[in-house]
Amino acid sequence: MKAKKALKRLTRVETLLSSVIDQYAANGSSLRELLDSAKASVGSAKETVDLKAAPKAAKKPPVKADSSKRRLSAEGRKKISQAAKRRWAIAKRSGVSAVTGRPLNKTA
Repeated sequence: MKAKKALKRLTRVETLLSSVIDQYAANGSSLRELLDSAKASVGSAKETVDLKAAPKAAKKPPVKADSSKRRLSAEGRKKISQAAKRRWAIAKRSGVSAVTGRPLNKTA
């Protein structure tokens, strides 16, 4: 069981024991002593679990990327398009596929 869940359950048991002790305050002292020792045991168990569940080193939050993404300008897009067209023309003249680099098949 995880430490946090155990602490929650032990706290709930402790509050239940407190309410039972309050209800049996007028009755026999032997029963009250028994309930008090049970409450003390739950308290010591809670402290033990709390010590074992010491907070771990806090993780650093992830670093955010730059908020401004780089975008291609219209001029840059146009230059890339022209360069690709030049490559395709050279490949077509030499009889090679511009994409795969394989020789083009001649059809009848």
